[in-house]
Amino acid sequence: MFKRLWKNEKGLTLVELLAVVVILGIIAAIAVPSIGSIIDNTKRDAHLANAQQLVSSAKLYIATENPSATDLSSTGITLKNLIDNGYLSDIKDPSGTTGSTYNTENTKIFVEKDSTKGYQYYVILTNGTNTYIDGHTPATKIDITALTRSHVNLPGETS
Repeated sequence: MFKRLWKNEKGLTLVELLAVVVILGIIAAIAVPSIGSIIDNTKRDAHLANAQQLVSSAKLYIATENPSATDLSSTGITLKNLIDNGYLSDIKDPSGTTGSTYNTENTKIFVEKDSTKGYQYYVILTNGTNTYIDGHTPATKIDITALTRSHVNLPGETS
């Protein structure tokens, strides 16, 4: 008896096929935005990690080269200084195109000594077109220890 019923089954009806397509569309509509935000958060985390690496390299540079305190707080240490002196390799830009890097002249670390907090490090992270982290603007000075994902501006976002 089951053999007879099984042989009469020819495939899916149009209604069944449409139901599957609708269900897949709903799943895609839910998944795509959350995947986009995961990718953005990953890029933000990569920029923060790069900023931390810059500060670590700057600390080593300061300890070894002993630059003047005025230079550290006013002109800062450029990524070019760190690369040219062998404290860091060129850093890839996670938001840029394949193989793109940060701008070596405009990516900087500023160091200021506070009598109560000790040394504070401020980072400007840019690729020339986009400024991802601007922790040294007088209105928005943000020490490296206080930087979070919300301080990272990805291309196409408004500050």
